[in-house]
Amino acid sequence: MRRDQAEIATDPVAFEAFYRRHVEAVTRFLARRVDDPHTVADLVAEVFVAVLDSAHTYRAGLGSEIAWLYGVARNTLSAERRRAFRESRLADRVSGRRLLDSDDVARLEERIDAEHPARRAFEAMAALPEGERAVLELVVLDQLTVTEAAAALGIRQGTARVRLHRARRALQDVPFVMEGIG
Repeated sequence: MRRDQAEIATDPVAFEAFYRRHVEAVTRFLARRVDDPHTVADLVAEVFVAVLDSAHTYRAGLGSEIAWLYGVARNTLSAERRRAFRESRLADRVSGRRLLDSDDVARLEERIDAEHPARRAFEAMAALPEGERAVLELVVLDQLTVTEAAAALGIRQGTARVRLHRARRALQDVPFVMEGIG
């Protein structure tokens, strides 16, 4: 583990530098998957809280910081989707959120608009098995290497390559998908 990774959980200066290095990438990652600016803002915050709790799990030999962060973001997003699914009332979802000012909402709406083609691709990929879809998302949309995607998903590199091949083969004839993401 790199020394600065061990320090991000205990050194506010190191954490701030880590946050500044990666906040835009995490925001883009989540804006490709979520179309509500408030949810994107909440999830970005949750990802970096999770980073503080799990900084000790980062292993540089398994992939880059961003690959590890995307794994944390995927887990955070999955947890949010499970929570949202269990909630039956919209009022429960809205309570406890901090209010965003108009500049925050405008900035996040711009990011969400910019990521619209990726969300359209996600819709087309919805029929893929989860494992194939996850590898395709990380490699094609988030531009990780197959090795980094495998590390983010906790699978072997060979498994990731097979899943990526299957996903691309399944989507090769879907209009606008492979052109938009390939």
